[in-house]
Amino acid sequence: MPSDPLPDWVPARRRAIGQAIRSARLHRNLTQEALAERAGGLDRKTISRIENGVMSPILDHLLLIADALGVPLASLVSDS
Repeated sequence: MPSDPLPDWVPARRRAIGQAIRSARLHRNLTQEALAERAGGLDRKTISRIENGVMSPILDHLLLIADALGVPLASLVSDS
């Protein structure tokens, strides 16, 4: 993690990615618990922290989540 404060757009994008994950999860009628289990046994709290933009997800977690949701990774992290 950089020692300098992050630019404002970084936490904003992190929140947007979390919202995209939440939206895709709810579209599939999955709970955070169910998504966590499908995503290789991630912890439900990890899913919650990612969705709320509190935690920066590692790439491996994003790949597992995208796969569990059946969506391309790009659809979760795109700017649009």
